[in-house]
Amino acid sequence: MSAGGRRFPERIALPLSPWACGRLRLPGSKSISNRALLLAALAQGESELSGLLASDDTRVMLEALRRLGVRIEERGEARFRVHGCAGSFPVKEAELFLGNAGTAFRSLTAALAMGDGHYRLSGVARMHERPIGDLVEALSALGADIRYLGGQGYPPLEIFPLATGGRCQTWVRGNVSSQFLSALLMALPLAGRAAEIEVVGELISKPYVEITLNLLARFGVNWRRDAWQRFVLDGGSAYLSPGVFAVEADASSASYFLAAGAIAGGPVSVHGVGRDSIQGDLAFTQTLAAMGARIELGEDSITARGPRAGKLRAIDADFNHIPDAAMTVAILALFADGASTLRNIGSWRVKETDRIAAMATELRKLGAVVEAGADFLSIFPPAQLVANASIDTYDDHRMAMCFSLLALGGVPVQINDPGCVAKTYPDYFDDLARIAAPVLAIDGPSASGKGTVAARVAAALGFHYLDSGSLYRLTALAALDAGVALDDEAALAALASRLPAEFQGGRVLLAGREATDRIREEACSIGASKVAALPAVRAALLERQRAYRQSPGLVAEGRDMGSVVFPDAVLKVFLTASAKARAARRHKQLIEKGMSANISTLLQDLEERDARDAARSVAPLQQCPDARLLDTTALSVEQAVGTVLEWQQALRRPD
Repeated sequence: MSAGGRRFPERIALPLSPWACGRLRLPGSKSISNRALLLAALAQGESELSGLLASDDTRVMLEALRRLGVRIEERGEARFRVHGCAGSFPVKEAELFLGNAGTAFRSLTAALAMGDGHYRLSGVARMHERPIGDLVEALSALGADIRYLGGQGYPPLEIFPLATGGRCQTWVRGNVSSQFLSALLMALPLAGRAAEIEVVGELISKPYVEITLNLLARFGVNWRRDAWQRFVLDGGSAYLSPGVFAVEADASSASYFLAAGAIAGGPVSVHGVGRDSIQGDLAFTQTLAAMGARIELGEDSITARGPRAGKLRAIDADFNHIPDAAMTVAILALFADGASTLRNIGSWRVKETDRIAAMATELRKLGAVVEAGADFLSIFPPAQLVANASIDTYDDHRMAMCFSLLALGGVPVQINDPGCVAKTYPDYFDDLARIAAPVLAIDGPSASGKGTVAARVAAALGFHYLDSGSLYRLTALAALDAGVALDDEAALAALASRLPAEFQGGRVLLAGREATDRIREEACSIGASKVAALPAVRAALLERQRAYRQSPGLVAEGRDMGSVVFPDAVLKVFLTASAKARAARRHKQLIEKGMSANISTLLQDLEERDARDAARSVAPLQQCPDARLLDTTALSVEQAVGTVLEWQQALRRPD
């Protein structure tokens, strides 16, 4: 299927991955992105928005605003310039299709109802099952003329011009969806009069209303609130552009990766959101800590590790304040030491699907005993989770993302309709694969033993192994075998992009045929130097090298592995030794193979090669700033391998 501008398979099988580790920069917050787009469109002046989420939900909002006459310019990745319409949309009659984007549907319903146009709003079938009657009643009390085109209390809707006059006073129930209150808070300043909203009953998801109030203040409008029951706006309030506005990374999306760190060891770090976030889902970190995970909050990052020992702790808590992130807790409960109960989650039933029912159904497929009520879920994890369960996602992005975490707990799983993640996070499975397949990058000068050490480390960990230097030799060999000239850059790049290379226990295979010795022949050595200087070949091999990254992990050896190919490698090692020690090792290798060698000549050759490698313009030999130096002059191969493994274990389970 196609979604979010990319194609997804009908289902994906996620193999088990016993270790999650890495760093990720998350996409922008959906909640902040769509609010910021709407407020920028309604403001006076131009707004530069950066860090906007690229997803189906934000695409829906962008398309709707453009259909309403708002001029929006794309100015680079995740950056937009919005020309505000000063509170009145230029287009006065339009039909808007809003998919299953609840935030967009509800906020636009309120904003359009406070205007002087005629509009029809519709969505997918599930959107027409999601109640909106409370919002329509609240707007009708303000003089809005909104009519149901289908079932009473549900979209699709037809909106007519607002009947103006008098003071704006209305009420809304607080226990169905906080989006209704947020929509009213964003829409009432358009009336240009004093306004008041009363919340009837308990307000759920208060942190999302906090996001709304924070953004309103950034755009020049300040509501006063009496606890969470009454909100008051002074007359004459109007939206003003803040000039530049940066969207935080999405804290709800962060929950999956932080949970991965808690389940599968970590450390997993997410960047773009930190301790000062305005997003209520930051409170998910408190839940993780209560379950025994180790959490570090930075200014712009959060890091999660598993418990120091044993399982996660079961939890019984009220999740009214973080209903979206609470779905991730339901998966964490499968790896806890007892039964967990999630309370006050009734809002799950009016989301993209009935999430309480859906979650209970899918958890039972895994062998869990589940008790589901009107607003709670109790989960009793089985002694052994069922492997290879086929998880249905109900066209709900959060179902897909939550259940994908099973693979990081050692449970292979199949996710049906993975394309539903495009609603908020099109690249989710790519990012999950990155932390589910940690990379150890090993570089160093010629004859330092990096190939031998890397291969043995990979074998010890059960990781895949990449000898990147051999890829250039294999490209040259493939070219020689195919009769391709070594200066035909386009043909060589095509060969490199589909190079059928394998590395097995010290052997190098090309298209399944032994090539270990052939690539060391003089013709291949000379050819490798020539093809390595061609930019198109290097670009083709860059993607080919990255394709070796697979669960449960990869040890990648060679030049620029940690700086260019895998800059997010969780451990970078620069392996070195004195030129004399390396010459002696090379001399021993040659003698053992029955070849004549002169140690003085070898030493001179190595010193000259070191100088050339350090001075070359493309991929010079140098230690990455974040790489650990390992001098093996006085170490055996076993000692060098042991040191790298100790560093890896310390990273995974620090004291």
